[in-house]
Amino acid sequence: MAGISAAGEEKAWELIAGRDPKDICRAAAADHDAATGVFRVRSFGMEFTVSVRERSITSTAAGSEVLLQRLGEFFRLSLLWYLAGAKEVPCTGRLVRIESIRGGEAFSRGSHVLPLGRLAQKYGNDKDGFIGNGERLGGEPERIADAGIRLFPLPRVPVALSLWLADDEFPARADLLLDSSCEIQLPPDIVWSVAMMSVLIMML
Repeated sequence: MAGISAAGEEKAWELIAGRDPKDICRAAAADHDAATGVFRVRSFGMEFTVSVRERSITSTAAGSEVLLQRLGEFFRLSLLWYLAGAKEVPCTGRLVRIESIRGGEAFSRGSHVLPLGRLAQKYGNDKDGFIGNGERLGGEPERIADAGIRLFPLPRVPVALSLWLADDEFPARADLLLDSSCEIQLPPDIVWSVAMMSVLIMML
């Protein structure tokens, strides 16, 4: 991830600068201030300002430093590539695992495996904490598993996290599902970045 981050961000900034701001806003469900030249985009319930002139991403929202700093590498790459290539396409409502998307088989092994086991350990007996933290991040409860939450890391790229609570027979288990339209909105490696960011932010 670190190896492609700098080059990936640079390319994304160039692509954003080459797009008509009106097209970006319509496609990405974002806002644009023509006077200042900045975009405003929501992520996990927080508003972020993206300045193409200054090549900066900022926010005054409470909790935004988690995305800007601790998860900054995932967040910057995800947000910039979303603005660079988002399409005005509605979600399909069909949920898929990341391994099922085009090119997603690479994310089922090695360092690309999502830390869903750690997420399950954190919330294995805490359904209310799982839902509460998701709602604090702008998410909505989902009727899946013992507990489910739909997060919005990017306006057109929702992520569904599910939790099966631990019991006498089985340990807790967590899963992550994406709307199948995610592969229209983002390249596979950026979909992975969004998924990883969504799991990690729920564990902070």
